[in-house]
This record gives sequence, structure tokens and C-alpha cells, in this order.
Amino acid sequence: MQKLLIYQSMWAMERRRPDGEEWSLEKKLEMIHGAGFDGVGFHDYETAGVVADFLDSHDMTGAAFCFPRNGDDLRAVVDEVSMLGPVVDHINLQPDIKPYTLDEAVHVVEEWRDVADGSNIPIHVETHRDRMTTDLFFTLHLLDRIPDLRLTGDLSHYLVGREFAWPISDDNHALMHRIIDNCWGFHGRVASREQIQVQISFPQHKDWVDLFMKWWEYGFRSWRRRAPKDATLTFLCELGPREYAMTGSDGYELSDRWQETLAMKEMVRTLWDNIEAEGKH
Repeated sequence: MQKLLIYQSMWAMERRRPDGEEWSLEKKLEMIHGAGFDGVGFHDYETAGVVADFLDSHDMTGAAFCFPRNGDDLRAVVDEVSMLGPVVDHINLQPDIKPYTLDEAVHVVEEWRDVADGSNIPIHVETHRDRMTTDLFFTLHLLDRIPDLRLTGDLSHYLVGREFAWPISDDNHALMHRIIDNCWGFHGRVASREQIQVQISFPQHKDWVDLFMKWWEYGFRSWRRRAPKDATLTFLCELGPREYAMTGSDGYELSDRWQETLAMKEMVRTLWDNIEAEGKH
């Protein structure tokens, strides 16, 4: 049976408050486990062993983030992640290059795919600003050349990057659907056409929340058609600290981001459960 795992981002557990108060690594992991998340996304390899041990002992899994520029960079990450054991569900690759031509992009992606083929760890390329995938059209052209490229869909970056007019046109929905149809995982953040991250608890942002829920619903349905019957989809809640989170003149955030993260987890779980229930009738 296909299943959904909902992760929490370790980066999103940073507070960056003016008073400097941060949670310890142990407290962050205990909070995530206590809230019922299935795992975490992490990028700090200095503490990766501690994180992996916690996940393993609590029957959880994780996604390892990396920011390679070439095949050797990714190979080094794969070697390191392999030592963490099967607790790592997949590697999330943010392509830290900005090729000017499509041929350059295809060349480095083929290098990464060769590395991926030689490992037992699935590798997904994330859609993200200031990376190779920063531009929606460039990424679509890349998919024309590599139709089976597996993406992680952080859809907030394309909404902001293209600054789609509201209401979103059918043409722009179609462009986003092309991206989503190549997604094998999602990162959870709600943006507006001007802000990369809005407070999902504020009533004035309901239209944007509804938009992303519709895109994620389309993505879940698309993935369920494409994926094997026993496959696992991951959804990473990634409501980030400032400067992603908006702050007031005192430097403190305008909402309780942890509570919003818990709300997002429940919204996404309910969405998945409703889709799954349809298939049982």
C-alpha cells in the first residue's frame, strides 16, 4: 500500500530570535517525535550521526540535504549518507550551480544520475531559487531533455519567482502541473506572489493556503498514479526562520511558526487520508 510520511525540517526548528534563545538538538528531536512526525530533513552532517541514531531508535526516517556543484560533490555526500544506514529515506539535492545553457545543465544532471545509479539511495532534485532550478521555464526545458528527472517540489519558489497574477490563470496552473508531475516529494511552505512565506494562521492568507492545498492535492494524486503500489511519498514541513518568516519592528516573528507547522501537518495528513479513502470505495 502506498503511504505518506510527513517530515519536519531541522532548519525550520531554528528560532533566530533577538534574545538568542535556541532549542538544543535533543529538544528539537523530542519535539518533532512528540508531535507525531514520521521523520526529519537535515543538512548538518556534523550532527547527522546523533540525528540518525535518534531516528533509528524511535522508528523514524529522514531526508539528507546536499548542495553539490558536480558529480564529485554528490559522491562525497552519498558516501557520508551511506554510513548513516537505511534510516535515510532519500537525498534531497539543491543544485548549487547556475548554468547559462541547457546543455551545461543536462551535462551535470547526467553526472548526478550516474552517481545516483551507483547508490541505493533515491536522489531528488529540488526546485529552488538561486539554484539551477531557479527559473520555471528553464526547469521545464530541462524536463523536456530529461523527462524522468525526479524532483522535490518546493512550489513556493516558482510562485514568487514568476509572480503569477491572481487569480492564477489556467495557463500558469498547467505550467505548475508539469513540474508537479515530475515530483517524488514535496516541501511544505505557503507563499504569496510577493512573499516566499506567509503565516498560514492569518485569515488574510487563506486564498494562498487554499492554492497550495490544491497544488499538493494534484501532486498527491499524480504521484499515486505514477508510483509503485508499495511506494512512500515524503512531505517535508518547511516553515523557515527569518528571513523566510516575517518579523515585526522588534525582530520577533508575527506568528507562532511551530504551531503553524503542526497545523500544516494535520492539513496535509487529512488531505492524504481523504484521497486514500476515495480509492477504497
